[in-house]
Amino acid sequence: MKIKNQTSMPSKYWLVILAVICVGLLGIEAVSDGGGPLRFVANYTIVPMQKGISYAGRYLSDISDNFDTLEEVRAENDELKSRVDELTIDNTRLRQEQYELERLRELYQLDENYSDYEKIGAHVIANNGSNWFNDFTIDKGSNDGVKVDCNVLAGSGLVGIVTEVGPDYARVRSIIDDSSNISAMILSTSDICMVRGDLQLASDGKIHFENLPNNDNEIEVGEQVVTSHVSSRFVQGLFIGYISDIQVDSNNLTRSGYITPAVDFSNLQEVLVITTTKQEMVGGDEASGEGE
Repeated sequence: MKIKNQTSMPSKYWLVILAVICVGLLGIEAVSDGGGPLRFVANYTIVPMQKGISYAGRYLSDISDNFDTLEEVRAENDELKSRVDELTIDNTRLRQEQYELERLRELYQLDENYSDYEKIGAHVIANNGSNWFNDFTIDKGSNDGVKVDCNVLAGSGLVGIVTEVGPDYARVRSIIDDSSNISAMILSTSDICMVRGDLQLASDGKIHFENLPNNDNEIEVGEQVVTSHVSSRFVQGLFIGYISDIQVDSNNLTRSGYITPAVDFSNLQEVLVITTTKQEMVGGDEASGEGE
């Protein structure tokens, strides 16, 4: 006698299940506009995954492009910085050459103004004094014909006088130095006066003059002052500067005041040296009592 399997499902139940599945599939097909159940399932599973993968791919691609662009920008920025540095250097060099050209033009004009004297150009290589060039060294010496008491020019006129000479260098004391005094004259009247250096006045752009005769010659501010013909160490007619102030002394016999120098003693780079001294010009005869 056979025993029935109690776990087997009656056939009618299987029929009902299959019918429900068929109806469900028909419903899905109706909802999916005839695309079939597989397409319906794909629309809710595979398609969103594909969209996510595509979005992630685009995102990673954009990041890669951004990195490439950033590297390009950095490289371009470095190149521009390098170019700016080169242009800055070129601009600085051009400005230096322009300033040097202007100074050389001034020296050339100065050379033309004193064409009667033999001269040699020199560079200032050391400032031996204060912030002002009251005592400085140039790069020309006895090998170049420079001697003690040679007169030195720059800018528009007289700078000073050579006090020490080596084979390849010379030391110059300028007219603003405290120990400097020059026999000078007013160009318009030929009246003689004494011009004395003063570093304290130099900071105000002035030098002092004194012992100018208080005569009938009217002398006004702006008159030109030059080295006199009786100077023992300075060649005649070298431009010193302009009178900026004048007054009668208490003795009523002389006048004194201040001169604005023709040279900027805060910045000297190139000079002209007259290679013939006053003593050589006059045969060694001293004509005035100028002191050191």
